[in-house]
Order: sequence, then C-alpha cells, then structure tokens
Amino acid sequence: MANVVVVGAQWGDEGKGKIVDWLSERADVIARFQGGHNAGHTLVIDGEVFKLHALPSGVVRGGKLSVIGNGVVLDPWHLVDEIETIRAQGVEIGPDTLMIAENTPLILPIHGELDRAREEAANPGAKIGTTGRGIGPAYEDKVGRRVVRVADLADATTLEARVDRALAHHDALRRGLGLDPVDRAALIARLREVAPKILPYAAPVWKVLNEKRRAGKRILFEGAQGALLDIDFGTYPFVTSSNVIAGQAATGVGLGPGAIDYVLGLVKAYTTRVGEGPFPTELHDADGQRLGEQGHEFGTTTGRKRRCGWFDAVLVRQTCVTSGVKGIALTKIDVLDGFETLKICVGYDLDGTRLDYLPTATDAQARCTPIYEEMPGWSQSTARARSWADLPGEAIKYVRRIEELIQCPVALLSTSPERDDTILVTDPFAD
Repeated sequence: MANVVVVGAQWGDEGKGKIVDWLSERADVIARFQGGHNAGHTLVIDGEVFKLHALPSGVVRGGKLSVIGNGVVLDPWHLVDEIETIRAQGVEIGPDTLMIAENTPLILPIHGELDRAREEAANPGAKIGTTGRGIGPAYEDKVGRRVVRVADLADATTLEARVDRALAHHDALRRGLGLDPVDRAALIARLREVAPKILPYAAPVWKVLNEKRRAGKRILFEGAQGALLDIDFGTYPFVTSSNVIAGQAATGVGLGPGAIDYVLGLVKAYTTRVGEGPFPTELHDADGQRLGEQGHEFGTTTGRKRRCGWFDAVLVRQTCVTSGVKGIALTKIDVLDGFETLKICVGYDLDGTRLDYLPTATDAQARCTPIYEEMPGWSQSTARARSWADLPGEAIKYVRRIEELIQCPVALLSTSPERDDTILVTDPFAD
C-alpha cells in the first residue's frame, strides 16, 4: 500500500486541508512533518467548518492516528487552545488519536516577541512579511542547539538548563532591540504549567510510524505552506524557516526516503501569495480583485488579504521537479467561472532573454516579467462538479493545457470547499 506526501506546489493556501481530509479517509495515519501554527487549513464537513493550525487535518476523522512530527515547531499553549476548540465542535482528541514526537521543538513566548520586534525594526524593503508567531526564531534555536523540546518538559533540571541556554542568547538580542530581559521564573512556571497538558501525547514517533508501516498501514504525510516558501528552493529571503518540499516528509517524522511512495502536489487553478516577495503574475487590476473576491482569498490564520494573479506554469513545473511530484490536485477551478479570457504564464522575459525557470537571484526574480498564453474562459458553472462530464469543454481544455505545461498529470480536481466535490482521476494510495 502506498504512503502519500501532500505538498503545496505554489506559495501555500492551495486547499491542502480539504484534500488531506479527503485522502485521510483512505489513510490510517496522518502525519504533519513541518511548519508551525502560522499555517491554516480550513475543512468543511457536512456544512460545519473546522479551522486547524497546529493539528493535523486527520483529527476530524474518527479511527485515525494523527501525528505531529519533529519537523514541526510547536506552540504548546496554542495547541492546548486548539484542542479545546476542536473538542467543543464534537471531535474527540486524546493520546490514542493524537501523538507528538518527543523531539519536537517548542515555540516559546520569547520567539514571538523576537519575531515581531525584528519585523518592526526592519526597513520597509527588508520586511519578510512574517506572521509574527515565532516560527522563524524557534527554528533558529533548533539549529543553534538551544531549543526546548517536548521531552524536556518531563524533567525539571533539564528544562531549566534548556531555558538558561536559550536566554543566554535571547537576552543579548533583546538588549539590541530595546526589549526587557526575559523573566526566567515566569517562563519556567508557564512551561511547568503546560507540561502535563502536552506530555500525555508525547511518543517516539519514528518508532511508532515504522511499526505502522511494517504492519502495512497507510501513512499520509501532510505539509504546511507551499514549495515556493521552502527555505532552500523558495523565493529567498521571502520564505518560511523550514524545508517545505516533499523530501522533508521523511526527515520531519523520522523515517527514511523509502517510506515515500507518491507525492501529490496541491495547485490552485490561479496563483496567490501572502506577504512580501516576488510574484511575476500578480494582478493589480479588476481581474485580480475578482479572483480575490470569488476565491475568498483571506488567510485562515492571519486574515490577511492574499495577492492574486494568473496561473504560473513555470513555477509549478519547477516545484513539481524539486518535490518529485507524481500528480497534482488542481483546486479552486470554480473560481475561474465567468472569466471571458484566461491567461497562463509560460515563460519569463528577463532583460530580453526568455527563461523557462525562475532564477535564484532576488534582483533577477524582481525583473522577470511573465510571458502569457491566452485561453478562452467559460460561462457555465464548474462548482460542485463531480465528474468530467459535469465540466464545460473550455474548462477541460484549460486543465489539459496545464498538464502539458507543468509536465505532470492531474490526479484530483476540486470544484468547491466541500470534500465530496472532487473528481478523482488517479488514486494516490493505489500507486
């Protein structure tokens, strides 16, 4: 049985929550492998809306094991609040349904404070567009070997030593930013208070997942954000602080690359982005406004308005390569209903030279202008379509042209936020 990785193949917000939920019905384990609670997934199940940030999308499905892997940075207080919110909606969550890797790094209040202070202090052109939730500083502390991990909550001596190591670094930074020193006693007290609410979920995730895999259980690996925000292969420095591409799925839970059988790339039928950074196909006209309104393009976590533009086949072809995507799930095609003409970016013009990829240098990225191919739109509605026969011919041609340009087939087609409004072409788990 195949194990499937789901990754965003654009700048995030591609509809991973719905697709992961849809696939989770076929999976036994749903494992989150990177990111933090800056990402948001919205699920609509039988008309009820669930908004998830730290929790894997599988928690709303009974009989599944949901896993938060070591590749995630976890705000324990946010997680406790999120669990209570989901429980209030009738979802049962306990150690038998949710597991957190013992070596998962924690996001502390000092990380959010540092995140916001640095963003506020940055010159306008140097702002990253961070959500200010401490994800970046937490990953920095992980690499700097001064982070507090879930396992550290179980031993008072170890916890205090970890906090002291972190504060030796953070207090120096805070002085430079004009912030007061950290109240060590208060921070340790907060960690001791939250510890009994987190530790019941702690487990050696790598060991449990290996046992599940050997028993023939299907694992669905869930990522956050999108490949264009990857720390190595995204539009640096306007990226997130972790690896988002599919290769991280193995490292982020403690399994080898042989555990990955199929990579499904999530792709919107147009393009959006939140925050700063290059966006070659961004629209500042009525079409861009219309995409945002029809697509309800506001962030689940931050509420920030998303920038909107035409589909960029160059970028998606590139991310399909860096993540080893075998098939894509094309979402939100219904948002394009009613457009008389659609455009697809098929290349870039950089100072008179045509490129078939996005260059690495930031200044070159900013100078790239899109080369468009136009296609006729459609007037009929594609919303809630559940078979190819329900789609207008022009919509099918649009999908087929995208497949040709990105050199990757469509495995799933989503036509509304409802999980059942999905056209299945290839079942990733049957690979």
